[in-house]
Amino acid sequence: MPMPKSVTKVSRDGSVTFTSNVDRVNYSIRELSRKALFDIAKYIRRLMIIELKKLPGMKKHKRIYNSTQYWVRRRENDLQIGFKHNAWYGVQQELGDRNQPKRSILRDTVYKNIDQIRIITGKYLSAVEDENRALGLINEEDYNSEGKMDE
Repeated sequence: MPMPKSVTKVSRDGSVTFTSNVDRVNYSIRELSRKALFDIAKYIRRLMIIELKKLPGMKKHKRIYNSTQYWVRRRENDLQIGFKHNAWYGVQQELGDRNQPKRSILRDTVYKNIDQIRIITGKYLSAVEDENRALGLINEEDYNSEGKMDE
């Protein structure tokens, strides 16, 4: 969906006009928040992979790249980040289940970086003030961790 055009209202006598930018601003806020979620997901996943490489035997293993994923969904305008279902004992190690110790790598990574998450979000939402800067940051596709954009 492209950015909505401004709506011009004219009174009956034709003397008073005003422009409503409410739809444009709502669109900008929604798309900028999605882009912020995408950058947050990339940042958190990168830090999770660094922590997962510290586990025994996983320093050079490709399994950790395939087991962690994120999804930034357009319709719901939210972020999902985590481990694939039953991939490399990811969920069991996160929660401490099935004879696996609780490692809580995802949770600790997010908690340690809340300030950085706020900085990333603030960078994008401050762009609402400048429409040209906001248009440069907006991309209307769905993002996932595999680098593909879904429609």
